[in-house]
Amino acid sequence: MSFVYALLVFLHFVGAAALVGGWLVSFKSPTVHAWQLYGAWLQLLTGLGLVGLLEMNDGDLNHAKIGVKLVIVIAVLVAAILARRKIAQGHDVSTGLAHAVGGLSLINIAIAVFW
Repeated sequence: MSFVYALLVFLHFVGAAALVGGWLVSFKSPTVHAWQLYGAWLQLLTGLGLVGLLEMNDGDLNHAKIGVKLVIVIAVLVAAILARRKIAQGHDVSTGLAHAVGGLSLINIAIAVFW
């Protein structure tokens, strides 16, 4: 079980790197890359998996923190989906939408570290 937990943590970090890295790369000309969308999905799915594993093993969880992080990652995912749909239709992604994906991801990481 510890291998599964470690794998989920690793993939969770990869998702965070895709989200924030993609944001930083395109900071001057904001857009949302496909890898940011994949990173948002990865963050959501691995986060749910981690919470499930910890609940199964009677881990000590801060449910308020998990709830806040879940709401933020859903907002990131929705923003990334909307941005990628705009790109698929040939439109530009608004600056606010692009920065919402990266900025909210960074806030989610800060919550994980400091709360």
